[in-house]
Amino acid sequence: MLAPDQFLLGIALTVLLAVGSQIVASRLRIPALILLLPAGFTAGALTDVVHPDKLAPGNFSSIVSLSVAVILYDAGLGLRLRQLRSTTRSVVLRLLVLGVLGTWASVMALVPALFGVPFPVAVLLGAVLVVSGPTVVGPLLDHVRPPDRVRRILIWEGTLIDPVGAILGTLVLHSLIAGDFQLSRGFHPGEFALSWLVGLVGGAVGAALLWFLLHRLRLGESLGTLAQLATVVAVSAGCDIVRDDTGLIAAVVAGLAVANLPGLGMPARRPFFETLVQLIIGLLFVTISAGVTPSSVRPALLPTLALIGALVLVVRPLVAWISTHGRGLPRGERAFTAWMAPRGIVAASTASAFAATLAGAGLPGSEKILPVTFLVIVGTVLVYGLTAAPVAAALGINRPARARPLIVGGRPWSVDLARCLTSAGLNVTMWTATEEQRQQVRRAGIEPAPGELLAAATDPSGRLEEVTALLLLTDDDDFNALVSVVARDSVDGPVHRVGPPPDAPGAVATRTGADVLFGPGLGRDVLAARHEQGARFTVGAPGEGPPPGHDALFVLRADGRLDPATEARPARPGPGDRLVLLGPAPGGRPAQGPPAGGR
Repeated sequence: MLAPDQFLLGIALTVLLAVGSQIVASRLRIPALILLLPAGFTAGALTDVVHPDKLAPGNFSSIVSLSVAVILYDAGLGLRLRQLRSTTRSVVLRLLVLGVLGTWASVMALVPALFGVPFPVAVLLGAVLVVSGPTVVGPLLDHVRPPDRVRRILIWEGTLIDPVGAILGTLVLHSLIAGDFQLSRGFHPGEFALSWLVGLVGGAVGAALLWFLLHRLRLGESLGTLAQLATVVAVSAGCDIVRDDTGLIAAVVAGLAVANLPGLGMPARRPFFETLVQLIIGLLFVTISAGVTPSSVRPALLPTLALIGALVLVVRPLVAWISTHGRGLPRGERAFTAWMAPRGIVAASTASAFAATLAGAGLPGSEKILPVTFLVIVGTVLVYGLTAAPVAAALGINRPARARPLIVGGRPWSVDLARCLTSAGLNVTMWTATEEQRQQVRRAGIEPAPGELLAAATDPSGRLEEVTALLLLTDDDDFNALVSVVARDSVDGPVHRVGPPPDAPGAVATRTGADVLFGPGLGRDVLAARHEQGARFTVGAPGEGPPPGHDALFVLRADGRLDPATEARPARPGPGDRLVLLGPAPGGRPAQGPPAGGR
């Protein structure tokens, strides 16, 4: 037990390491886990104040279980049932079934020979290592940017396999203890189904509570976020009281319900909740890795490298290749799916809890569960984290840096701008309000966006796939301003809107701001008028500034990125960059007022 001043020092050091590692990792553009685990391990080796048994003696496993439930609830919020189409659904189901069976069987076969432990320890370690996890897979995919179909498959697999692995490990643990360390005596297949039933019922109760709180009571942003947190913690704790680790299932189910049930009355994901989840992830990894001692890791290092090699080079590729066979995925996507199975927080948390329980029960070899799991997590994160991008590039499936902007608006000047960007090599798509405008877009050679694409952009709990920027160019200034705020968290890139005229009647549209395009004097009225009088959009030569009488609207970077000029950031091309320009009206006639109406 720590003294009060040591306890405060331990808490402060843990938080600093958790946050500092993530900040440094973001600057280095590497997965945070690569730094979190060594930071916690080092702190645990050099001090006694970060050790989980000292910070929360006797209660650490319960704290970890509730924390992981919050993480999985947030992961469930990011899952869209409409994206789980036939191909994705069948591949995910195959990966779950074959991944669990293949990984479990392989670990059970290898671990006794590699580490000299009894078979019951190998069975439990195999159950622990079947998991993957969205907290590790998600950041890696954000860095690599594979096709969205591959992203959906891997995120769904990682989110669903975590509670499966946790429940499986819990049942194996209880079976070993009940059967005097002989699995055949204490294992009952119906226990697995019963655990899932408890979790599903708990998830349904949580979804009903959240529907009442968010839909009926219409709680605002702050109270709605707190209500979600309280509901997840309460429901997960209740399920865990009934049956161990069933709270993880309840958390995923509740998150799925909030994300997919209509009419909850507020966005499901908020910056505070996402920030809280990031903090929890950092704290858990630091404290769990601090509980691993150098003396326990050293003898397990070489055998674990052999185990990692088998999991990475044999088991995962075989499971993924069988799971994706005949599903219509290109060879590159199948190969990348085979090269993505890092272990994460659920493996660490379950190993920490199970090892302590079995050690207390007197099972020989149980002390190796945590260091082996720790090394597998570190090894797989390093392998996949450092090689995912090069492998994706070699397979030709990483999404190119070339911008794919979505332009909202159908006036002639915005269609002409889209045509200009397309001629510069960008993959432009447009959303328009009327069928007549959609026909004009098609005649210009531009891809019209389906209606549900803009619906996804305005769903803060969703994600607008394959779009790197949203440009709002309609004549409705209030619409532009509101969508620019609502869609900010749904687009994987910047959201910008055209500036209103000085005398615009809009009630909420502001005239300045970082998201307003093109700078002062280039509102939508001026752009429309100049285009009507004959001014046209062009792309300049690499490295050249705007000619006299031309206004720079975008910088088309040499690597394919599109940076718009805004009131806060004017266009500044670098070597090899090109400017997208609006030329002067023929004869230098001054711009008149905008054409009337429409989007």
